[in-house]
Amino acid sequence: MNNLLLATSVVLPLFIMMGLGYILKKIKIFDQQFLKQLNNLCFKIFLPLFLFVNIYNSDFEKAFDIKLIIFAAVCVFILFAILMIIIPKVEKDNLNKGVIIQGIFRSNFILFGIPIAQSIYGSENIATTSILVAFVIPLFNMLSVVALNAFSDVKQSPVKILKDILSNPLIIASGFAMFFVITKIKIPFIIQETIVDISNIASPLALIVLGGSFNLKALGNNNKALFISVIGKLIIVPLIFISISVLFDFRQIQLVSLMAMFASPTAVSTFTMAQNAKLNDELASQIVVINSILSIFTIFIWISILNVSNLL
Repeated sequence: MNNLLLATSVVLPLFIMMGLGYILKKIKIFDQQFLKQLNNLCFKIFLPLFLFVNIYNSDFEKAFDIKLIIFAAVCVFILFAILMIIIPKVEKDNLNKGVIIQGIFRSNFILFGIPIAQSIYGSENIATTSILVAFVIPLFNMLSVVALNAFSDVKQSPVKILKDILSNPLIIASGFAMFFVITKIKIPFIIQETIVDISNIASPLALIVLGGSFNLKALGNNNKALFISVIGKLIIVPLIFISISVLFDFRQIQLVSLMAMFASPTAVSTFTMAQNAKLNDELASQIVVINSILSIFTIFIWISILNVSNLL
């Protein structure tokens, strides 16, 4: 029961905010054009600030685990490479390929990883998870840009792809945060508090925009792509990579961090990035919403399995 309450307490607020967005659009508080403007604001301002704050506030010195970081990065690269080979063989629409790939490999690690670790081990023991978030999130963002650009109908040169990666607001924010962490330069308190306050808008607003953009009637338009993304994200990927993590002797907070990274639902910002890349953002929003709903049960299952196996 505690495991179910844990998973529900993490996921339920996301559903409430997405539901609010859906209702607000239904009662015509905002229209599609306004949603696009809000989405642009989230992508360029609020989400980058949210990412910056999470990395900047990570305690690198307390629990820097180089083995865990390298293992996680290698797993992400391997998963990404496999998907880049397999997905084009099972999905023919270029508008869907990059969306499916990032929908499977990229998780909502910021919103799920730290709360899960904190609920199980307490706030005093989550430095390991925070550090892993700081390294993995920029990697997710970089590979997402590559995936979305690779399957665009308009072919781009490697120089243009590199430029898109470096100019991505999320990656710029990650770079600035890492600079402050490495150099140990402290941001003035007043400015830091202002950034934190603004960043707090990111997740609620992004979820409201996501809910408002979700079209229940269009679910049938993406059945195959949605099925592949959901099964891949919530079942196949966690099953394979959590098992590998156990074989590599990761336990307790390390294993919980990896479990959260692999088993969390698709990141909200995948919808934002798909929309800005002019790909199938409708599919991206459906992947996020359906994965988020079903992840209540799958996260509960993974936590239960690891707990029963005395691995936590």
